[in-house]
Amino acid sequence: MNRHPWNRLLAWVIDWLCILVWVAVVAAVGISLYLAGITGGLTVVAQNILATVILVVPVTLMLAGFESSAREASIGKRVRHLLVVNSRTGQRVSFRRALARNTMKLAVPWTVGHAAVYRIVAASAADSIPPSIWVITAFAYVLPLVYIASLFFGTGRTPYDRISGTTATLVVR
Repeated sequence: MNRHPWNRLLAWVIDWLCILVWVAVVAAVGISLYLAGITGGLTVVAQNILATVILVVPVTLMLAGFESSAREASIGKRVRHLLVVNSRTGQRVSFRRALARNTMKLAVPWTVGHAAVYRIVAASAADSIPPSIWVITAFAYVLPLVYIASLFFGTGRTPYDRISGTTATLVVR
C-alpha cells in the first residue's frame, strides 16, 4: 500500500503555515486600504473577485509551480519527503496537471468558502440568510473533509489526485 496519510497531512499543515504568511501580508494591506476608504465601496461580488485574485490565484499557481518543478513538491511535501508524480508514468507532472490538481484541492473549496462568507455577511444585514448559502457553506467544509478522509482509505489517492492523474509518493532516503 502506497498511502502516507499522516505525512501528507503534516505536509499540508507546513504548506498552510507558509500560505498564512501571504494571507497576513494581504490582510495587513487590505485592512489598511479598507480603513483608508479605498475598498469600502466595493460590492460583495467585487470583494470576492478581488480576494480570489489576490489570495487564491497566487497560492494555487505557487503550489502548481512547486509540484511541476524539478523538486516535484511543495515546501511541506519536501520536508515530509513526498513527491507529486504522474500516476501513470511515475514521472514529474506538467504545470497544467499540477494546476488542475491544486485548483481542485485548494482553489475550489477556498473560493466557494469565500463566496459563502461574503454572502453570509451581506445577507446578515437583512437578518435572513437563504438556505442556499448554508448549502454552499457546507460544501466548502465537507469537500476538504472528504479529501482528508480519502487519504486513509484504499490507495490513499484523493479525488483531486484521481481526476488530475497524480499521486503523492514517499521518497525513501
